[in-house]
Amino acid sequence: MASQSQSSKLVSWKMLMPMVALILLRLARPTLCDRRDLELDDTPVPENLTYHGGPVLHGDIPVYIVWYGAFTPEQKAIVVDFVESLTSKPAAMTPSVSLWWTTLYKAYMSNATADGGDTRVLLDSEVADDKYSLGKTLTLAQVSQLAAGARPKKGGLVLVLTDADVVVEGFCSIRCGQHGADARAGWAYAWTGDAAAQCPGQCAWPFAKPSYGPQDKPLGAPNGDVGVDGLMVTLASMFAGAVTNPFRDAFYQGEKDAALEACTACAGVFGSGSFPGYAGNVLVDKDSGGSYNAVGAGGHKYLLPAIYDPAKAGCSTSV
Repeated sequence: MASQSQSSKLVSWKMLMPMVALILLRLARPTLCDRRDLELDDTPVPENLTYHGGPVLHGDIPVYIVWYGAFTPEQKAIVVDFVESLTSKPAAMTPSVSLWWTTLYKAYMSNATADGGDTRVLLDSEVADDKYSLGKTLTLAQVSQLAAGARPKKGGLVLVLTDADVVVEGFCSIRCGQHGADARAGWAYAWTGDAAAQCPGQCAWPFAKPSYGPQDKPLGAPNGDVGVDGLMVTLASMFAGAVTNPFRDAFYQGEKDAALEACTACAGVFGSGSFPGYAGNVLVDKDSGGSYNAVGAGGHKYLLPAIYDPAKAGCSTSV
């Protein structure tokens, strides 16, 4: 009888295995914020993201862009318009890129600076390295080297962007971007790359089918460029992290070397009602079919990551 009971349990377990595997597969999706307040998404974030006392970037933040590789004028315009839309050239339409920035400022920088003054993002200069001076395979140390080559001022932020032909250490396999800093010199940098040719399902989602899990139809890229529109998602997230936690001792949650930050704490959330594998309820351009949640300068639109609001303990989205 004992043998028959054990055999029955074994058969039952074998029958359940496919169901368990299916549930895990559906959960294994790639996940990565109107002048009114951003809506609060109920996506749960474990513990809380807190301030650890370190400096944030504030006041006038000079931004430098390093174009590593071949970028078209339109691709450059998408990035430049995002930077300038933060504070210099806010769009009149809503929801806007400037609203996303204002939410970030109110939730983080305003709570970490004694003067409480405004923070402005100012495009300082651009450097084009279309000859691949360090080759087409880069280490993270070389990314930092490229950032230093822009000669940033104290309190500045360098954006290092690599084109679709450049392979960066860990890109696609364990990261889609990263931010770092020269703490002694007092400047920070953020890097990401065009993933269209290497791993669109990993680093250009939700504009490409995910690398694993159910193959749902991807969202339309807001500017018609899967690689650069995907790059913008990661860039916005790294930008937010670099500003609010530039030297790894300001706003973060968890361990310093594997911390969740302003946007990475809300990975994959772009609109209300989102869940792993579903970006949420976002806007769709009736002419292009592109999905977006923020309008910027030059007629460009963006799908920006949600911002975690420590005061509300939730992810704030613009739609």
